[in-house]
Amino acid sequence: MAPENAGRPTTDRDWWFEDFAEGQSWRTEGATFTEASILDFAFRYDPQPFHLDLEASKAGPYGGLIASGFQTLSTFFRLWHAERIANPSSAGSPGMEELRWPAPVRPGDTIRGLITVESVRASKSRPRFGLVGWRYEGFNQKDALIFSARSFVLHHRRPLAEDAAPEIQET
Repeated sequence: MAPENAGRPTTDRDWWFEDFAEGQSWRTEGATFTEASILDFAFRYDPQPFHLDLEASKAGPYGGLIASGFQTLSTFFRLWHAERIANPSSAGSPGMEELRWPAPVRPGDTIRGLITVESVRASKSRPRFGLVGWRYEGFNQKDALIFSARSFVLHHRRPLAEDAAPEIQET
C-alpha cells in the first residue's frame, strides 16, 4: 500500500538536483486502461495473445485480457513527467533495475504512481550534474502493487547566474 505521507510536487517551479532529498516521495494522478487502449498498444508493440486476443486471453495464464507491462511502464512514466518532478532537470538514465510486474493491469483498472527518492549524490566527473536514485511503484485502484522498479537519473544542477545568457543591449 502507498504511504500516506507522500506529497504532491510544487508545480509552479522547476525541480533541480539540489531540490531532491532522500526520502521525498510524490504520488501521481491516475490513468485508466481501456480495452481499446490495451489492444491498440499490443497490436503495435507487444502482440502476445493475452494482450491482443480477447478469446485466447480467457484460456491463457491470466484468465483474460491484460495490459502489456511495457504499456504499464510507459503510462507510469507519462504520469510521472506530468507532475513536473523531473522537468527540466532530467538528463536521462543509464537504465532500470529490479523491474517487476507483480500483478496484471486489466481493462478498467486505474493506475497511480508513487515515486520516492532513494539516494542523492553529486557527480564527481560531471560537476554540473548529480545522480538521483529513484524508486518507482505503480498501484491499481485497489492499492495492489502492479509494477516496481529502480533507476538512477542524471539531473542538472540549478543554473548559476553566470550561466545565464547575456542580455542583449541595443546600440
